[in-house]
Amino acid sequence: MDAAEYAGRVALVTGAGRGIGAAVAAQLAAGGAAVAAVDLDEAAAAAGVPDGGRAYGCDVADSRAVDAVVARVEAELGPIALLANVAGVLATGDVVDTDDAQWAHPFDVNATGVFTVSRAVARLMVPRGAGAIVTVGSNAAGVPRASMAAYAASKAAATMFTKCLGLELAPHGIRCNVVAPGSTDTAMQRGMWHDGVDAESVIRGSPGTFKTGIPLGRIADPDDVAEAVVFLLSDRARHITMHDLYVDGGATLRA
Repeated sequence: MDAAEYAGRVALVTGAGRGIGAAVAAQLAAGGAAVAAVDLDEAAAAAGVPDGGRAYGCDVADSRAVDAVVARVEAELGPIALLANVAGVLATGDVVDTDDAQWAHPFDVNATGVFTVSRAVARLMVPRGAGAIVTVGSNAAGVPRASMAAYAASKAAATMFTKCLGLELAPHGIRCNVVAPGSTDTAMQRGMWHDGVDAESVIRGSPGTFKTGIPLGRIADPDDVAEAVVFLLSDRARHITMHDLYVDGGATLRA
């Protein structure tokens, strides 16, 4: 990546306090972007905010808070040219054991959060006739996963929303794409490692839960996913929109 590839551009990254979001923010900054690092945990975002950027605390499920933060970013850093929707939460559990709140929470963040932030930013991009948006979804949005119905459904909603948004915004020169990671070495992933589950067992897969292993034989690093995100945000991807790029080492066999 050219060190000046994103020079002069403002990039808003949600979920920037850790994991994939932090990696996306760092890579965009390395390319010269001024990064608005947005996270529910503002201190976490501030701890890793790249030089030339600023940290903002925000609950992406709160549309008023989102509108206020987007306005602040535009006032303090300049017009937002790039948006990476990375904020997300994990939800596990069998459907019969899931209560209403457990079902709603992943939708609030993973789907509604993508909607609120994308809407706020798109409203500003449309008059300017330019921009790029990438949503970090999940390979679980396209392949059923046992004990992950709420999470998978929320990511599927975010994926289809982003594609529909891309169709609406294409006439305005704005591209919208999805990056769908598989197992990635983040705190969220490690939070599922219990009862004998570890990196090696994830790579091998679990026939008992109808989950394939990872053909490439490794779990992704956050930077692996971030590389795909920043590519789709770049001018190198200027003729790509409404695409869903799986970054999962072949785990879904692209089913």
